Amino acid sequence: MQTGSNSAPHIAYDDLREWLEIAESLGEVRHVQGASWQEDIGLAAEAVLRADDGPCVVFEDIPGCPKGHRLLLNMFAGRRRAPTFGFPSGMDKWELSDGFRQAYLAEPKILPHELVESGPIFDNILLGDAIDVEKFPAPVWHEKDGGRYIGTGTYSITRDPEEGWLNAGAYRAQVHDAKSVGVLMAAGHHGYIHREKYFARGEKMPLVMVLGGDPLAFFYGGTEAPYGVFEMDIIGGMRGRPVKMVTGKITGLPFPANAEIVLEGFVSPDRRQTEGPFGEWTGHYAGGASSVHVLDIQAIYHRNDPILLGVPPMGGGPDEMARYRAVMRSAMVKQNMLAAGVPDVQKVWCHEIGGSRMLHGVSIKQRYPGHAVQSGTIAAQCGGAAYASKYVIVVDDDIDVTNLEQLIWATLTRTDPKHSIQFIEGAWDSPADPMLTAEKRAVRDMTHSVAVINACRPFHWRDKFPPSNAPSPEVARRAQEKFGWLLGPAPG
Repeated sequence: MQTGSNSAPHIAYDDLREWLEIAESLGEVRHVQGASWQEDIGLAAEAVLRADDGPCVVFEDIPGCPKGHRLLLNMFAGRRRAPTFGFPSGMDKWELSDGFRQAYLAEPKILPHELVESGPIFDNILLGDAIDVEKFPAPVWHEKDGGRYIGTGTYSITRDPEEGWLNAGAYRAQVHDAKSVGVLMAAGHHGYIHREKYFARGEKMPLVMVLGGDPLAFFYGGTEAPYGVFEMDIIGGMRGRPVKMVTGKITGLPFPANAEIVLEGFVSPDRRQTEGPFGEWTGHYAGGASSVHVLDIQAIYHRNDPILLGVPPMGGGPDEMARYRAVMRSAMVKQNMLAAGVPDVQKVWCHEIGGSRMLHGVSIKQRYPGHAVQSGTIAAQCGGAAYASKYVIVVDDDIDVTNLEQLIWATLTRTDPKHSIQFIEGAWDSPADPMLTAEKRAVRDMTHSVAVINACRPFHWRDKFPPSNAPSPEVARRAQEKFGWLLGPAPG
């Protein structure tokens, strides 16, 4: 394994509380008392989420919420990132991503979940008049948001009504009233496919929404798992032990026995509410306010002193959501390319700027004419990257694609714009894309073009291409060893 670690990964936690103990042991958790959901928590998100080494923050004693109800912010930063995936602290982001790929994707293991009778999620069961989702500390995350969003660090579990398979997908949820929240599903995602099948049959869709779950389950809910495969069973394979799950008393759908908060109910074809606007991962309010289906809550389950997980997109630059998705998506895209038969793929990085979706760098060892174009086209449209991808830049292996400056330097100096860029038309786009026109939105045409940029040395005269004056790895190492001290504090 090219990760700097000689040991196999070991995921030492099974739920959010055990993960929090690990973060506490690293000294990376801060506790804040008395912050308001109306403004303070959103301000704190602005202050810490963009920092690569920002702390995990636990908000306690939140005004207007029952005592003991908490909100956790900023899981994926600092030294706690690697242990979240079962690796030792100290790995850089590329080591973590390729370690994740080799350990979990190259030879994926599926371990079916285990149904159990009970668990701490049943500490509190709220039915009928006791249902009140407004008691939880759902914040107003951004100043122009249309309401409180309880579902940012969430995933929802649904079952295909025809084929029977389960899916866990991350769909944002706005609080509408005490007994209903929004469920925003973009076309093409697995939960959306399930919903459309139920509606075509004239049926309501059963759904359970997990708010405050195992970090891995949330992460996988927001990335691309294969059709027909339940994310909880992937996570069981990653851990080497099955995820213990209980069944809801209303729908019979399973959810983790040690989740923090779960909402259970139905999504009806004829029940909609105005949802949004919400500050989206693209850094704009592109989706605006629109009519969206809602979850009519029939039951709430929660642990004693529950923890709501908050993972709001900040947009405009890297944030927590972009950080964890970059690690996972980069691994997925590289594995997709290898599985498609593309040889000598060196590194793939789905850049944090653009939410790990809009800009992808791929480095290869060129082997034949067309190798770069093949690499870029497959990277642009494979399962890990097809949704909302805009730019794929393919470079030689002397470029570190995780370094945005190197990637842009190669684009500037190794391309002729007229001849080096190819376009894919009609590709799958996101409603969060601010470049989608009103006309396209009106007919639900969520497509756009993708640019594949060949920033490799031209294959047919690559041996005559001017050499780079960048140092070789050996010279760079010697420079650092001999004179790196010059970058430290001046002698007193």
